[in-house]
Amino acid sequence: MSSATPVPSGRTARRLPLVGALRLGRPSDIWFKPALSVVASVAPPGLLLVALGRLDLALYTMAGSLCALYAHNRPYAARARALAGVVLGMLGGLAVALVAASLTGNAVVLVTVGAVLAAVQKALCDATRIGPPGNVVLTFVSSASLFAPQTLGQVPGHLALAAAAGAWAWLVGMAPALIRPHGPERRATAHALDAAAAYAATAAARTGPGADDDGHTGPGTDDGNTGARAAGYAAVQSAWQSLLSTGNRPSDGRRALDRLVVRAEVALAAPAEADPERLRAWARTLRGTGPVPAVDDPRTDASELLGPAAERATPRRTLWGVLAPLTPLAVRTALGCALAGYASLALGIGRPYWALVTAAALYQANLTLTWSRAVQRVVGNLAGVLLFAAVAPVAHLGPLALVLCCLAFSFGAEALISRNYWLGSVCVTPLALLVTEFAGPQRTGALVTERAVDTLVGALVGFVAALAVTNRRAGDRVARCLTAVDRAREAAARALADPQAAPAVLEAARRDLAAALVDLRAAADAASGEWWQRALPQERVVLAEQSGHRTLAATVRRQGLLPTSPGTGTDTDTEDVRP
Repeated sequence: MSSATPVPSGRTARRLPLVGALRLGRPSDIWFKPALSVVASVAPPGLLLVALGRLDLALYTMAGSLCALYAHNRPYAARARALAGVVLGMLGGLAVALVAASLTGNAVVLVTVGAVLAAVQKALCDATRIGPPGNVVLTFVSSASLFAPQTLGQVPGHLALAAAAGAWAWLVGMAPALIRPHGPERRATAHALDAAAAYAATAAARTGPGADDDGHTGPGTDDGNTGARAAGYAAVQSAWQSLLSTGNRPSDGRRALDRLVVRAEVALAAPAEADPERLRAWARTLRGTGPVPAVDDPRTDASELLGPAAERATPRRTLWGVLAPLTPLAVRTALGCALAGYASLALGIGRPYWALVTAAALYQANLTLTWSRAVQRVVGNLAGVLLFAAVAPVAHLGPLALVLCCLAFSFGAEALISRNYWLGSVCVTPLALLVTEFAGPQRTGALVTERAVDTLVGALVGFVAALAVTNRRAGDRVARCLTAVDRAREAAARALADPQAAPAVLEAARRDLAAALVDLRAAADAASGEWWQRALPQERVVLAEQSGHRTLAATVRRQGLLPTSPGTGTDTDTEDVRP
């Protein structure tokens, strides 16, 4: 995340990252789960179609099978609902595309329909926070289906194939619950502990002139670790949401995880008194197969307070309240996808949906991130077409070889994409090109040329459209978040000033303030990467964050949540909650 160091109020020059956008990161902790899931989901329908000699229908089964890519970070109760929603969303977009394809062959109309679908899919995926791969897979399937030969009479059968494959994908996504039923919430808690440890590890460096006992620097200055602190609070909030989604009646194991997340919160509020190694040791244990580490919670009423208080920290919003801030992104997506498709048609390329999908894949939370994604997309796709040219002779050996190549690239894409989007695109691109050959072999040279041109056209036109559609609401959101932080801090200060304040009141005030600070940092980061808007109140953001975190630290002390002997001793007891 970006630093919140105060800057002059004037506008600064934008530097567009190139090398940084291509830098590789660490792979995801669970990179193998979506990689194996997509193979397990795609293989049975694909191999069955090969046996039946109907590989031309694989486009429709893949629509359902690709749903297995979603919701791997969610607890299984929440995952069941999320996967069902993804399958229904996939079927809805596919139905619109197939009906449109059966009613008209006008390419301009079909591109327009595809652009509108892409905007709707983008808005819904962002609003529901479904997570990777987001709207891109949905848009790829619906856009490709728009240009598949179709009649109205075939639509029900093709939708039935997609629904059957989607049901199988749902089973594949839920299957790990039989082996490790509490795995997702354990991983979320471990991530919160690791993030808190990373922030607490720098407490000694922050305790110096101008710093208080908790390692926070004085007003108007930057502690040099704003990003780590914000990441820690975001991870904690995500852990609470993960735990709450498991149900309203927590088990003993859930309560043990609750107490560990409380320890992460305490470390963030009072980093100088935390033991990073102890936090990391708990995180390592959670990622294993042993029982959940048991820690002491000094509050006797913790189990009754944590769930309801965390729910209050994430207030429910109306549908319009969720969708309204996404309006500029949806407009960018619709305009960019439509213009990219039209430009591809003007160049005489027979598959304009490639340019449309390229544009749809660009749009991120702000223009700076959109530029980075454009660089990653172009580099990954151009490398991918070269890989396809090398593999095409093998895929042309027969239907079985084609399906096996698709499975290999499906696995490779999910295995690599968490390190950097461009690296995953190196495998996604040949996979998309192989899908076009389900109906019959294509000329490799023509496919490579058209895909390369469409990639460049989609990235260029899509980014220009993003520049044209400004997001003035980004600054407004920062202002609203600042107001929310001020109100939450004042409420927490009133609770602290009241010697008779009930524990539940202090708990709710602390969580409300923590959630408001997370929202403020997310809004400031998003707005700082947006162009063509008024200057942001950076200094006010810094002051609000620092005063808010000091209030959080004071609340933690008042609640008696600090360990009696920080940095010493170990907890050897465990609660036997098997993964």
